[in-house]
Amino acid sequence: MEFKQRNIKFLFPVFALIFLAVYVFTASLMQLKSYNVMNKLTMGSKKPSDEIKLVVIDDKSLIEIGRWPWKREYYLEIFDYFENYTNAKLVGYDGLIMVPDLEHPESDKKFFSGINNFRKLVMGVVFSDEEFKKDVNEEYYNNLLKTKIGIKITDKRTKPQQKSRYKSFTALQKDFFENVILLGGLNIIEDKDGYARKVSQVTSYKDMLFPSMSLIMHSKYTGNDEYIIEDKYFISKDGTLRIPIENSYGSVLNYICYYNTDDEIYSHEKYSASDIIKSYRAIKSGKKPVVDAKIFDDKIIFVGANAHAQAQAIADINRTPVSETFSGLDIQATNFDNLLTNNFYRVIKPAYNFLICLIIFVLIFILTNMLAITPALISSVSIMGIYFIFTFFMYENKIATDIILPELFVIVALACSYSYKYLLEDNKKTKIQKAMGKYLSQDVMENVVKNIDNISLGGKRADITVLFADIRNFTTISETMDPNSVTDILNEYFSAMVPIIENNNGILNKFMGDAILAIFGEPERENENHALNAVKCACSMIKKVRLLQEKWMDEGKPKIEIGIGISSGEAFIGNIGSQERLEYTVIGDTVNTASRIENYNKIYKTNLLISEGTYERVKENIDVIIIKDVTIKGKANKINLYEVIRLID
Repeated sequence: MEFKQRNIKFLFPVFALIFLAVYVFTASLMQLKSYNVMNKLTMGSKKPSDEIKLVVIDDKSLIEIGRWPWKREYYLEIFDYFENYTNAKLVGYDGLIMVPDLEHPESDKKFFSGINNFRKLVMGVVFSDEEFKKDVNEEYYNNLLKTKIGIKITDKRTKPQQKSRYKSFTALQKDFFENVILLGGLNIIEDKDGYARKVSQVTSYKDMLFPSMSLIMHSKYTGNDEYIIEDKYFISKDGTLRIPIENSYGSVLNYICYYNTDDEIYSHEKYSASDIIKSYRAIKSGKKPVVDAKIFDDKIIFVGANAHAQAQAIADINRTPVSETFSGLDIQATNFDNLLTNNFYRVIKPAYNFLICLIIFVLIFILTNMLAITPALISSVSIMGIYFIFTFFMYENKIATDIILPELFVIVALACSYSYKYLLEDNKKTKIQKAMGKYLSQDVMENVVKNIDNISLGGKRADITVLFADIRNFTTISETMDPNSVTDILNEYFSAMVPIIENNNGILNKFMGDAILAIFGEPERENENHALNAVKCACSMIKKVRLLQEKWMDEGKPKIEIGIGISSGEAFIGNIGSQERLEYTVIGDTVNTASRIENYNKIYKTNLLISEGTYERVKENIDVIIIKDVTIKGKANKINLYEVIRLID
């Protein structure tokens, strides 16, 4: 099909709105889902650094060391082990010391006084958008927090930043807070769908730019003493670290590059905290440790809790692109791993994503309109495949492009294109059908359209009911009126009668002057109750005419009465005529009888007469007056007619 300019004019207002609606309502969600999908697909090639180890207070630790909460001197054993009995480089603790241990105050005292002895240790704090509690000395805590940063961060952003959303941070136990040497932020950013894709590398709080725990550990590990925030990147002073960033309320966020995980919980190598404590105690006692200390030579250790069996309170899992149950501790370790290896995703701007979707949409639409259906579909599938390979390549090179939304727009474009084609072709058919529907019964027209390839002369004999309705003395009445008034009355009358026929499962076969011929039981509305439907229809028609009579009298128009004759029985129904000109009609004695019965309404001053054949089918549903031994033209024997008085509900 030739793609003409006039087609563009048609699709712009319609399909442009569809494109925008789909993009606006799905872009945000699809981009997030796309990030998840591509992270999982490309995860196999991303291996975590062997330089990083996890020490977890897990179910095994709770069983072997004791139920939670632990005495805090147990932490000292872990920290002392890595500080003085291994050659580990750094230790990060993903935990908060917020309340005193009232059951073991001596253990707390020992912990608080000993915590400032560990030079390898960095601990954490979490910022909140809620105010400090009233019993917290806010000024004291904020001033003390400034002394725990340990690194310099220079802000060189040229664009103005929104005011920080954070109003407080976790009110750490005072004795601990005063003695701990370094504190780093632990804030993990959850998107609106609940997945952790970003970390706050630098948190804007009050007049401070506070680094993450992993960033402080990176500074200690590499010797970098200053970091610089630019509009699009966060860099180290020596230039070895360069992170693509997002600015949010003054804070610096970046996407986490997750690594392959075998158990859906941890990507880095993990050791049970109980094994570390037992090894520490064994070494102190001169025995062989459970874990060889050499394993931790030159390693970076992250310590945290994640247990389920005895204490749900220390279960620390997050929904991430690579797992629904990923350890919060390993997110901190992964952040440091990203810093160590300069491994970060750069997410393309929404404008570029919009442009990609638009190009794909327009390209598929054009191809589909230019090509036949098979090559068009092959081309569309090929474009989807090529784009998938392109996206995979981009993710491998740490550029996060959307995979789901552009592929979705291939489908949207196909739907729009073929809808457009269908509308162009169907528009002509609809116009023809509408025009012909003014001359033929709508049911007959629908039957013709349905069997468009099998239209032929012929039909069948069927058991039906025929309703014949006529306006009494209409010729005489019309002679006293002008033609326009006659036309108005007829049009109003027919417009009122046709819906009544259709609502009672009847088919308007034809208008004959001021008369109506309707069929019940064939072809599209076949049912066993066609005789009763015809009688109900006739009663409704008479009732409607009485309402019209009142209206016409108010308008100064003449009073019009109708007579209706109904007959049931076998008749021929189908197409008659020639190959060039067909008419769908009904022929037979049943039709003639209905017409002749209607004429007897004038003689007996009635409105509705039915044949004996009809009466036998509906006698349980009506009250009648019998008119015996009536001679009907064309019939050898006299028959009984029945005047319908009312329907029995």
